[in-house]
Amino acid sequence: MYLRNKAICLAMGILLLICFMPAAGAAQADKGKTAAPDTKDVSRKFVAYYFHGDFRCDNCRKIEQYSREAIEKYFADQLKSGELVFKVINMDRPENQHFINDYQLYTRSLVIAEFKGTTQVRWKNLAEVWNNLDDQEAFYYYVKTEIQKYMEST
Repeated sequence: MYLRNKAICLAMGILLLICFMPAAGAAQADKGKTAAPDTKDVSRKFVAYYFHGDFRCDNCRKIEQYSREAIEKYFADQLKSGELVFKVINMDRPENQHFINDYQLYTRSLVIAEFKGTTQVRWKNLAEVWNNLDDQEAFYYYVKTEIQKYMEST
């Protein structure tokens, strides 16, 4: 009797799986078709990363602030279209520590990277931001010209 009940339960389980598997597969297929990317589909996309750590001195905060302001001032159209994205990353968090090796970081940094689709093709550390902290306009000019040259080059 026990074996017969077990066989019936097993058969019912298999029947339920057979009935509901196609629906689950269709739902997954539909989900893949309608999932929206996190940014607009741009074949060539740039990301400006500002990397900081847990400890944030006044100069580190100033680099972030000036970088954000310069990018928003000179690249508003590219930000709006999704061609350029500005991201602030705490490199001391475990999930972000790979950036230290990826971009050869040794201090707080502003990095511009180019992506084609989801593949990063190149990057540049804008290390001179540290030399322009005492002159906001020089800082803005440096960030503007470096990102502009970078985005225009191939």
